[in-house]
Amino acid sequence: MNDNDQRPVTVIVGRVWRKKGGESQGVHVMLVAPDDDSAVRLTLEALAREGYAEVELDQIGDMEGSPEDEPHLSAWQGALEGEVSIVTFNETF
Repeated sequence: MNDNDQRPVTVIVGRVWRKKGGESQGVHVMLVAPDDDSAVRLTLEALAREGYAEVELDQIGDMEGSPEDEPHLSAWQGALEGEVSIVTFNETF
């Protein structure tokens, strides 16, 4: 990868809890990071700043192209601009 190539947006999928033992929410975190370890560290730091007491990360991968729908499209754009973008949602089982 040369200096003109843009790093891909990394997406991390998991669950978060505001209170230990409380109700969980699904989470998708999008960011640009130099490697997976840095992506996980930045994700955990961002979730802690947002007040999440517990985090369980399940998958990590690079996105191919932009998402089509909100709120993921805005999160993807934020990641390209250097933000750690967090999308939470109610899980359905």
